[in-house]
Amino acid sequence: MIDLAALRSFEERLEPWRAGRAGSDVRVLGYGEISTVFALGTDAGVAFKRMPLFSTQEQASEYARSYRWYTGHLREAGLELPEDETAVVSVAGRPVALYIAQRRMPAERFCHTLIHQLEAPACRRLFERIAERLSCVWAFNSRRRPGVELAIDGQISNWVYLEDGRLLFVDTSTPMFRLDGVEQLDPELFLASAPGFLRWLLRLAFLDEVMSRYYEPRRVYMDLAANLCKEGRQDLVEEALSVVNRFLPSGQRLGAHEVRTYYSSDKVIWSAFLATRRLDRWVKTRVFRRRYEFVLPGRITR
Repeated sequence: MIDLAALRSFEERLEPWRAGRAGSDVRVLGYGEISTVFALGTDAGVAFKRMPLFSTQEQASEYARSYRWYTGHLREAGLELPEDETAVVSVAGRPVALYIAQRRMPAERFCHTLIHQLEAPACRRLFERIAERLSCVWAFNSRRRPGVELAIDGQISNWVYLEDGRLLFVDTSTPMFRLDGVEQLDPELFLASAPGFLRWLLRLAFLDEVMSRYYEPRRVYMDLAANLCKEGRQDLVEEALSVVNRFLPSGQRLGAHEVRTYYSSDKVIWSAFLATRRLDRWVKTRVFRRRYEFVLPGRITR
């Protein structure tokens, strides 16, 4: 699936602060907090997620091993994932980048797109399928804890519902899992894309909360429902809650007001974080004439 020579050529010519100029054969498909997803002309049927987080090839290779372990256990838990591969690309004088290549899915079949096309009953069935897949992860954890415990980000945009009825989970690039209760992902990687002046505050105030939320069913279902607000379908929140609350104990069930409050708070935090990253990029590239490794999105509607 991966043409290593073409991928290295892309990494060598990439200027992340103006990724659109990497060539007419390159297109940005999506943005993450620590990654960017590209389509390259060498293989338009593959989505390449670039993660420029590592100081050495050994660190990147270790992350790739953790990724393969994590995806293998997600499959064991009952999730279907796209075909994938990893590649480590090193260019002198730059961070080492790990590329995760996935078979590219049809854009119109991503669930955050489908919810704008389907009627409410069909959306409800989609939520039921997603909630049921998430429950497979919780069942796996219940069986395997404390030896093994998996985290998952279940928001609506991380799922693809294919025309043949298969539901695929695609956001696999952050291999968060615990072995004997100990987190295996280096939390400092989450700070790699943050401005230096913010890292101490994020480390102190948010890092543990961000990492732990994906192990807790209630907070994962909260993210799923709140993500509907970000996608402009607040009218579906009640529908989603009627589904996910069936998977929660009676004392943990979610309410619409709680979900909307959670979304509003999350929106402020992530909007502020993106603004500081843009400032950091401007200072590094314009004032200090240094390279900035991350590709930032334009204006985001939240």
